[in-house]
Amino acid sequence: MPGLDFAAALGRATLDRVRILGRGGIFLFLAMLRFFLPPFRLFRLVKEMEFIGSKSILIIFVTGLFTGMVLGLQGHHTLVQFGAEALLGSAVALSIIRELGPVLCALMVTGRAGSAITAEIGIMKITDQFPALEMMAVDPLKYVVSPKVVAGILSLPLLTGFFDVVGIFGGYLVGVKLLGVNEGAYFGKMAASVTFTDIWGGVVKSLCFGLLIAWISSFMGYTARADTEGVSRATTRAVVICSLTILIMDYILTSLLL
Repeated sequence: MPGLDFAAALGRATLDRVRILGRGGIFLFLAMLRFFLPPFRLFRLVKEMEFIGSKSILIIFVTGLFTGMVLGLQGHHTLVQFGAEALLGSAVALSIIRELGPVLCALMVTGRAGSAITAEIGIMKITDQFPALEMMAVDPLKYVVSPKVVAGILSLPLLTGFFDVVGIFGGYLVGVKLLGVNEGAYFGKMAASVTFTDIWGGVVKSLCFGLLIAWISSFMGYTARADTEGVSRATTRAVVICSLTILIMDYILTSLLL
């Protein structure tokens, strides 16, 4: 019967998603647990932080600068109609620190570093590097995955802070230097309106996003089909799932932090 067939297919699809989610949860738990077990591989952590953090600075700089400039332009156009252009600094800073900084930074890191993590782990799987590591008594999960997950958690807040500063500077360039908003009002209103809660909320979001990017990207690579097409599909899937998860988690975290 068509109705029963549909219900059976829906049930199978639901069970498959639950099984994948369970495997992903165990994968993350083991990766985090093994990071804190000896031998400690701090050099691997520093190397991954360089890849995820340092090598993302240029793209974060460009994204943050132009995001701040657009906010400065649009904000001035709106506020001047109410004679409130002095509030431009507050509008730019709050928009970036609360929402745009963590989200856009995470999406940029997903596109640059998340896809590369999936592809790297998938290629290691194709070329049988994991069995080779095991033959040398090296745990692949601890050696390959754990540093990536911890590096993602540590790097995203730093990149988001950098994004926030550059974005506020972009709004300053357009609002103060180009459109003539008073410099003292720009920074004075900003300092009066931005609270510790706003900054803390951005830090919490960036920590969660960093964990999600590193976890999902690593899991997709680790479970990819062992051929070139499988790695390609896993990389695409990782970027899509990370991006959607970031947007969904942003709404959940915003509702909790308000």
